[in-house]
Amino acid sequence: MATVSRATPRQVEVPELHSGDLMTQEEFHRVYDAAPDGFRAELIGGMVYVASPLTRRHGTAHMPLSTLLFTYEGTTPGVESGNNTTILLGEKGEPQPDLYLRILPEYGGQSRTTPKDYVQGAPEFVAEIAYSSRAIDLHAKRNDYTRYGVLEYLVVSLRENKLRWFDLRTDRELQPEEDGVYRIHAFPGLWIHGEGLLARDYQRLMPILEQGLATAEHTAFVAKLAGERAKAP
Repeated sequence: MATVSRATPRQVEVPELHSGDLMTQEEFHRVYDAAPDGFRAELIGGMVYVASPLTRRHGTAHMPLSTLLFTYEGTTPGVESGNNTTILLGEKGEPQPDLYLRILPEYGGQSRTTPKDYVQGAPEFVAEIAYSSRAIDLHAKRNDYTRYGVLEYLVVSLRENKLRWFDLRTDRELQPEEDGVYRIHAFPGLWIHGEGLLARDYQRLMPILEQGLATAEHTAFVAKLAGERAKAP
């Protein structure tokens, strides 16, 4: 009995992303969307950056700041914190910042949520944990965040063991007050104890944040957000 040969299906090539590729955000997103699970890349200033594996030091430095942002979200209706989320930032920008804090659109925020559940536009506050990515975070990413309208930017620089804080509206680097506390302007009441953050010291971090949340400035900010929500359709 003769055997019938069957044509094997033709393999479909999956496009790849490589560091240094130049493309628009739309092109990048199409290719990135088809990439294997676990693959991580960003588009910064129209250039692709494929991420290196993250070290333990990066991961452990991430947790204290994410705890502060989530606590702030929990006491500030209308604010959303996010972790390693793709941001459709602009024509040549699609980063995946370590952390962001944004005002939700129905509360007057400047970013939107797409039908496919991406953040489109600039969050008001972005933070990066910088180790192997230090040069990118302090230059290419900072430039893109400035270009597309992020208001404030915090870089936890692990090599220097210091925080770098930028007001991107004026393109200035800011310094904490004499007590070492970073009082974030875009989110009143978000007080970050610099040394406590670098030391992963919960006992120093949380009381300072609680002091910020108890201020009149934070109360006024919550009222402002509620007013914006009341005006929304």
